[in-house]
Amino acid sequence: MVGFKTFLKAGHGPTLFSAFLYFDFCFAIWVLNGAMAPFISEEFHLSPSQKGFMISVPIFAGALLRFPLGLLGQYIGRKTAGILSMLFVFVGLLYGYFWVDTFSEVINMGVLLGIGGASFGIALSLGSGWFPPKYKGLAMGIAGAGNSGTVLTMLFAPPLAIHYGWQAVYGIAALFMLIPIVVMLLFAKEPPDRDKQTLKEHLSCFIEKDGWSFNFIYIITFGGFIGLANFLPTYFYDQFHVSKVEAGQLTMLAALMGSALRIVGGWVSDRWGGINTLSIVFVVIIITMLIAGLPINATSTTILFIVCFAALGAGNGALFQLVPLRWPFATVVASSMIGEIGALGGSFIPNAMGISKQSTGSYSWGFVSFALLAIIAFIVLRFAQRNWTKKWVEKGGKAKA
Repeated sequence: MVGFKTFLKAGHGPTLFSAFLYFDFCFAIWVLNGAMAPFISEEFHLSPSQKGFMISVPIFAGALLRFPLGLLGQYIGRKTAGILSMLFVFVGLLYGYFWVDTFSEVINMGVLLGIGGASFGIALSLGSGWFPPKYKGLAMGIAGAGNSGTVLTMLFAPPLAIHYGWQAVYGIAALFMLIPIVVMLLFAKEPPDRDKQTLKEHLSCFIEKDGWSFNFIYIITFGGFIGLANFLPTYFYDQFHVSKVEAGQLTMLAALMGSALRIVGGWVSDRWGGINTLSIVFVVIIITMLIAGLPINATSTTILFIVCFAALGAGNGALFQLVPLRWPFATVVASSMIGEIGALGGSFIPNAMGISKQSTGSYSWGFVSFALLAIIAFIVLRFAQRNWTKKWVEKGGKAKA
């Protein structure tokens, strides 16, 4: 407790809480179409590939908007950019409640809700901006634990849809979206770590080799998290014939572990090193994905995904322990760029799973293809870290004294 109090005194607690809440609610909205997929696909009689596409649209839209929103936050302030993005999400939810009656309108709504996924770089940089380098991993882990919004969605959205209809869920979510908007307005303070740089300097991380190594790694850790979190309700419902509510609950168990372990991943990386942590994480991800492709029962599959999500969450925390060490004055831009590419990777799993099911009658090759992608990313990490430890980080990925 004393250590955590010291941590809070080193930064600005209300801003960190505001950033967490902002990311938490936006993330909950970002995965809402995934939680509603069994209901929507039943109403519109969607094929497996259409299901995968519908689920991937918010992921893809949110990913594309992450870097532009992060860049905007660098110029107008992260607090202002965060409030604006939440207002757009609020409008998207109202659209879903009042005007969605066809599959094409579901796709349009998915684009609007994707703005919630663009909150990533703003939230992490806003939350960690007040904290010194030795606490960056923990601060970013706490702000990034807002991906626990997945848990809220998977736990509450399906039962609400059963009782009130799936469209009503979007109206209820719009009301709750007012909470983080008010908290951000009242309690958040713009951090002092915003450096006056030219647009070219801000964009430099986009063309640097280190940036693209981080991108590829994050495609696995976060792309895997968001892709699986969105697709698992459909997977459990189709594969094991559980109810729509049970499919959401099983997904929630896995997502909860991933959200909690993000904080642990940041904390461990501050002490042990982000590179060391990521190396272990990748081994676990590869093994669990290969096993997931085998014919196993629902209980074993749930346990397997809990372990996999724990690794994915820890990997997200570990990666963003390293980001502010590499780009100390452009963290929001670098975080948004990495977050954008990583989230784009999240659209891989729903589409791969849909194509695998439609082509072979099984989801197995979707899991195997992601495991192969993870193997390539692991090799990239092991080669890239040789250069990192020579220039800007200590051996294993700890911050330089």
